[in-house]
Formats: sequence, structure tokens, C-alpha cells
Amino acid sequence: MLRLRNGTFCLKIFCFQLLFSLRSASNDYLFVVKEASYTRLCSTKDILTVNGQFPGPTIRVFTGDTIFVEVSNEGKENITIHWHGVRQPRYPWSDGPAYITQCPIKPGASFRQKIIFSEEEGTLWWHAHSDWSRATVHGAIIIQPRPGTAGYPFPEPNAEVPIILGEWWKQDVTEVRNELLRTGGLPAASDAFTINGQPGDLYPCSSSETFTLTVDEGKTYLLRIINAAMDEMLFFSIANHDLTVVGTDGAYTNPLTTSYITISPGQTLDVLFQANQNPNLYYMASSVYSTAVNLDFINNTTATAVLQYNGNYTPISSPPLPYLPSRNDTNSAFQFIGSLRSLANEDHPIDVPLDITSSIFSTVSLNTLPCENDNNSCEGPNGTRLAASLNNQSFVEPSPIAILEAYYERINGVYGENFPDFPPYLFNFTADDLPTILQIPEQGTEVKVLDYDSAVEINFQGTNLVAGTSHPIHLHGYSFFVVGFGFGNFDEEKDPLNYNLIDPPLRTIVDVPISGWATVRFRASNPGVWFMHCHREEHLTWGMKTVFIVKNGESPQERLLPPPPDVPPC
Repeated sequence: MLRLRNGTFCLKIFCFQLLFSLRSASNDYLFVVKEASYTRLCSTKDILTVNGQFPGPTIRVFTGDTIFVEVSNEGKENITIHWHGVRQPRYPWSDGPAYITQCPIKPGASFRQKIIFSEEEGTLWWHAHSDWSRATVHGAIIIQPRPGTAGYPFPEPNAEVPIILGEWWKQDVTEVRNELLRTGGLPAASDAFTINGQPGDLYPCSSSETFTLTVDEGKTYLLRIINAAMDEMLFFSIANHDLTVVGTDGAYTNPLTTSYITISPGQTLDVLFQANQNPNLYYMASSVYSTAVNLDFINNTTATAVLQYNGNYTPISSPPLPYLPSRNDTNSAFQFIGSLRSLANEDHPIDVPLDITSSIFSTVSLNTLPCENDNNSCEGPNGTRLAASLNNQSFVEPSPIAILEAYYERINGVYGENFPDFPPYLFNFTADDLPTILQIPEQGTEVKVLDYDSAVEINFQGTNLVAGTSHPIHLHGYSFFVVGFGFGNFDEEKDPLNYNLIDPPLRTIVDVPISGWATVRFRASNPGVWFMHCHREEHLTWGMKTVFIVKNGESPQERLLPPPPDVPPC
């Protein structure tokens, strides 16, 4: 049984049946994007929501379902919605990123989005993909095994609970973004982290609304954990309880038991825990992992939720806090990440590409550009404005047309096809002191074209230009195998010898560590236009993004599907 502190109870089976009953026979959902008033941290503001909910409504489907979501924009600004981790086979028209696969849905307009699920199973999520609206416009996607199949590859839990980790600003998040663009510097740090929309007991004016999960001693619970934070990798743990990871990004993993997890912006983890402690109150907690030096731009607070056992006992006045690694504990962060493995068994086989036909080596860098504000002086190094790039290309989104439309309609002049397979300059990428001239990227709208069914390897090399940091890189339309990562400069002779080609995790986001590298592999079997970008919102805004165009194959089943009739006009 699940209970919030307001006394609302919900039996697992009843909730599951109720949520499915809210869907019509045609699997239609209605998402009304509108402003709603919410109070956090002793102050009230209007935020953008779906159906007035924060976090937004949960979508529940079975493996292989196709659903339709009518997105109606009753807000004041343009909006798009992305179905994160859903591969959308041959159908990028509903993928969502503004000016990549569609023009935004304007205020007063709507778009009926077709969402095609295929092999994904577990937890994914949906979120806005225009400006910084996803701070409050997001929700869970839960993909259950199809009835009649083998079901979960782990013992059936007694209940399943979405746990959405997020950030909250007292300031309007649009103003945070506008200030970032105006000053050319770093964004203001959030004022709180949240668990299911609530900051928790350690923040002012928050205790009465702290999210509470009520459990029965001896039962097993599946937490569907989503990092919806805008910029921060997070640690999460439950006091006195072990966690067993059984899935990542809509794919099952070999069970991994741990005392804490590390989860990057955009990632999801399926985590089991047993309610096997003495009945009482225990804190769930989440805090930041960051290697930033300037603490003025880091939220170093801790969000909490309460794990409350049913039963007759006198609860302690101050629940114990769990162990969480320190803010800059890179070893702990990546020790967890490096321990994840795919199931890779007879019931859940994997197919890691071995004979690579398309290889890309891409630097992942922060950069600087000349200031463009009224004062001609920005808050980046030496009065510059901050930027970001892949292979020294800082991406500029086209407007007023989307790349997918230009590709499908063969409209010239919207984008180039010259995204480089290799960085233009070779240098000691992870050195502490690098020449300033290397900080300046090229700007443009260059994409990478891939032949259908190419076996692709991408090596992401982090650099210490401007400031070294970690980067969660997300590719739309695909999941990929993370076959290796390490610290320092990638060694093309030695490092591939240590690739995991047996049971690498299948993910939608790869973590490129600070002063390090990461390598992914996938087969380009999903034709269309697919966005690739850093999932830290500030880096995305600064230009750390590009587009893959995967060409059609030969058969009709290998070709891009036609657009829907109501694609939003520009």
C-alpha cells in the first residue's frame, strides 16, 4: 500500500487497473499544457504543467504498444514534448525536439503525437524539449511486460513507485534561461532538489508536504527512478536499506546490489528494495555529484522523502539519513556506473556490433565566443560568453523550419552534411592548462549522415577546455551499448582491448567522465532524423548538440514513414 502524508491510500492492483482504465480503447491521452500555481520554499509562483500536475501524469503501456497523445498548448509560450528513450521506429515526426523534428506547438494550437513503442521495457519518461520548459513539464513512462510473456526477469514486486528527482528554482525558470543568455555566464543554481516534486524536511516550509512512501515489513518494492534535474548528476539512497538495480533506460540489467546509485540528467533506473528493517521512519535522500570549483553556481543541498513502515510503534522524531558520497566523489560516481551490465542471457540476448563500418571520434568541450550583449562584456573568461561543442562544432538550430521537414521535402540550405568524424585539432585534451585559442568553436548547422544498418562506434573524448566536467550524452531514436569508459586521453591502441563486448549496458545516455572518455556502439537501423546532445540543459543551450540523419534502407520496412497531417507549422 502506498500513502502520501495527506492520507491518500492506493492499493497496487487497484491503482494499476484505475490508471489503465483512464485510457480509452484507442489508447489516447490528452496533455493540456497550462500554467498552474505551486508553492515551494515559502513562496508561490506559476509554473508550466501538463494537466495542472507537477510532476506530470504517468503514461503506462505494454511492450510494443502504440499510443496517441493529444498535446494542447494552453500556455503562453511555444512547446514541444519528447518521449525520452522511445525509439519511435521509422517515425521521428513525434520525437519532439524543437526545430529538429518539428516546429513548436504554438499557444492555442495542438498536435496529436503518435508514440510507437518497440522493444523498450521498464522505465522511461517524457518531457518538454523547447527552451527550459522541461524543469516542470515532465512525467514517467512505465512499460510493463506484455501479458502472456515471461514477465519480469526478477521476482514480482509487491508494489511499484515512480520516484522523480528534480530541481526547483524560486525564480521563473524562463528568467533563469534568459539571464544565462544575457550574461553569457553560468546559470543561477537551483534553490532545491526535489523528490516527486517536493524538497523534503531539510528545506524551509516543506516538511508538511514531504513525499512519504508507506511500506509493509517483509515486502519488496520496485522504485522507478528518473533524474529529471536540469543540469545535475545525482546520488540517491535509502537509509539502512540496500538497493538492487534491475534496469536502466528501458532495458533490463544483471542485478546489482548497492548502497547508493548515481543517475545523470535524463537517465532512469529500476531499483528493488526490501522493507526488511525494524518498523520506523527512514529517509530517502538525493544530493548532487559535481566537480565544479565555483560553489556559487552549485546547489549543495539534500532532498529527502520518508520511508514509513506500517505498524504499531512510536516513530522516531528524526529519521536516519542514508550514506551519500561527497559532492565531488568522482570515484564513487563512476564506480557505480561502471558496474552496470546487461542481462545478456538466452531470454534477453544482446547484439553488440563487432565489425564497425562508421567510426566517429568526438571531443566534448566547453568553449567561449565573443560577447553579444548590450554592454559587450559577458561573464565568461575574459569577458566572453560561454559556449559548448562536439568536435569543435557549436550547433545552431535552424529556424523557421525543422531539419526533418527539410530532409523529407529535400529543401536545400537548411543544414550541412559536414559534421566531422574527427576533431580539427589534436592536443592533450585533458591537460590542466590549454591555449585560449582552442576554446573558440565553429558555429553552424552541420549533421552526420549514416547509411542504413551501419555498425557505428562513437568515442566521446572529454576535454578540459574552459573547465573540465562530466557530460551525459543522449541520442534520440536509439539505445546504444556503452562498451567502455576511462579517465585521461583515449588510447586507440590500448583502450579498445578492454572494451566490454559481452554484456555492456544498453542505455539512452552515456556518461562521459570529467577528464575522460566513453565509447558506445549501435546499429543504425532506424531511418530518420535523430537529435544527439548533452542532457545538461546549460550545455544544450550553449550548442553541445548535433543531428544524425540515417538514410533509408532498401525494403519498405526500412524506410522513413510519411508525416502526420497535423505537423505544427512554423
